[in-house]
Parts: sequence; C-alpha cells; structure tokens
Amino acid sequence: MPPAIEVKQVCKRFGSLHALTNIDLEIHTGEFFALLGPNGAGKTTLISIIAGLSLATRGSVSVMGHDVITQYQQARRNLGIVPQELVFDAFFTVREILLIQSGYYGIKNNIRWVDEIIERLDLADKADANMRTLSGGMKRRVLVAQALVHKPPVIILDEPTAGVDVELRQTLWDFIKQLNQDGHTIVLTTHYLEEAEALCHRVAMLKEGSIVALDSTQNLIAKMTAAGKSISLRLLPDTLPSSLHALLMNHNNGLVELRIENYAQVESILSSLRSENIQVLEMHLQQPDLEDVFVSIMRNSGNQSK
Repeated sequence: MPPAIEVKQVCKRFGSLHALTNIDLEIHTGEFFALLGPNGAGKTTLISIIAGLSLATRGSVSVMGHDVITQYQQARRNLGIVPQELVFDAFFTVREILLIQSGYYGIKNNIRWVDEIIERLDLADKADANMRTLSGGMKRRVLVAQALVHKPPVIILDEPTAGVDVELRQTLWDFIKQLNQDGHTIVLTTHYLEEAEALCHRVAMLKEGSIVALDSTQNLIAKMTAAGKSISLRLLPDTLPSSLHALLMNHNNGLVELRIENYAQVESILSSLRSENIQVLEMHLQQPDLEDVFVSIMRNSGNQSK
C-alpha cells in the first residue's frame, strides 16, 4: 500500500522568499499525524501544494500513490481538506451545501451519508438553516462536513478548532478519532499542542520552511523528559539540606525546584528531608509535554538558510 501522503524534495519560492526548502515527508496510511510550526513556518503552503491549489517550485507530491499534478483527479478524490479560513456560500442551507459538494465529486444519492455527517457533527437542528445565519463554530462544523462528504481516505485539518467552544472541540475530536479508527489518515495542524499530544502518533515540526523535527510524539517527549524531570517543593522550614544542594535548580518565592533523573529518586529526597525534620507542605512532579518540546526545538533549531 502506498503512503497516504508522500512529499519529495519540495521547494516553494515566492520571489526571493523561500517558503519551503527541500521538504521530505512520508505520512503512513492510517496515521494521525501532526504538522506543527509557528505562524509563517510554511504549514499552509505545504497543505496548498498537497491539495493541488499551489504548484511547488521543485519536487513532487502524491496522495495515496497519485501525483497531485499528473493524476490530480485521483489525488483530489482521495483527499478532504478543512481550511483554516471560514469559506462558505451564503445562499444555501447546510444540507444543500453538502449535496452540492457531493455533486462536485459525481456522487449521486448521497443523502444517507450526508445525514449521518450532519448528525455526527451535531448539525441536525441547523440542517435547513441558511449558511449566513450560522455562528462561526457552526460554520466550521460545516467545513468539516464538506471535507468528509466524498468519504476521502486522507483528511487534512488546518486549525479546525481555532476559535471554537469546548463542546464543539470535544464533539469534533470524538468524530475525527472514530474516523481514524475506521482507517482514515488524519493530518492536523494546530496551535493547541495539547490536542496534538493527545491525538497524534507522529509529529513534524516546521520552522522557516524546513522540517526541524520528525518523530513519534512519544519519542519527542521522552528525549526531553530524560533531561527535564524536576520536583518542586514548599518546605517548612524553607531550607534545603546540604545533601540536596547538588540537585538544586531554583529556589524562589518559597518553592524549591530540584532536578531528578527518575521517579525513584523522589523517595531519597523525601528521606533526606525527614532526617532533617523538614516538612513538605506542597509537592509537584513536573515533566515536559509537547509544548515544552516545541518551544525548545524552535528556540534551539537556529535560523534556516533562506
């Protein structure tokens, strides 16, 4: 089976600006994949090239084995995209929009699947409402529905939960997780890194048009955790035994932060405190999450060549 998405040596220039530089990326069929980066990193440019909306200056892209240029019809039929911008036709109802979208792909008698999407995305009470009457969150649900109307095996979500409420976010992710479990490949861009950490199997991080990290979510966090675990303590009295001074990272506002290599070390720290009759009033174990990894990689990756 071919990769869901294969990107080979893709470059994109806008005049003197190198928006993408030598991007190599393979997203496996059935993956839940995160494409992360700060604003201007090139995420949306890459998505536009994958979708066939923009031409790469150099390199090639395929979707489910179909080249997005020479086999664009097959590539686009295998791909559904939820754009970051709220783009909609103000003259139709939700159900009409989805049936028209079905027609774009030559799908007849699609009402059963359209009704299922409407139900699963909690759009049932808005199905016959005109698009211009919907809230921003509801319009975003319709964009998701449009991307799914032709049952594409690969779905790209570009900031799908930007500016939406907690209830919609939970409803959307429950539906998307089910699609992934059913075999759909999901590619997500988001600035909510807790979403990417909870949902995605692998992560690619872009900075200034280049990939600066590509690994499983678990491995990225584990690499940083190995050097980044710590324990914060509030003590009475606010003093630290000399035996623990070598572990001291910070002592400020009544909180002592100690570096630890593993969780077994916590008992040794507590034993040292008990031997000095020092009480622990408050304790927090801290370890990096994907946001910490992202900030560290962006800070330490250096400037990419233009």
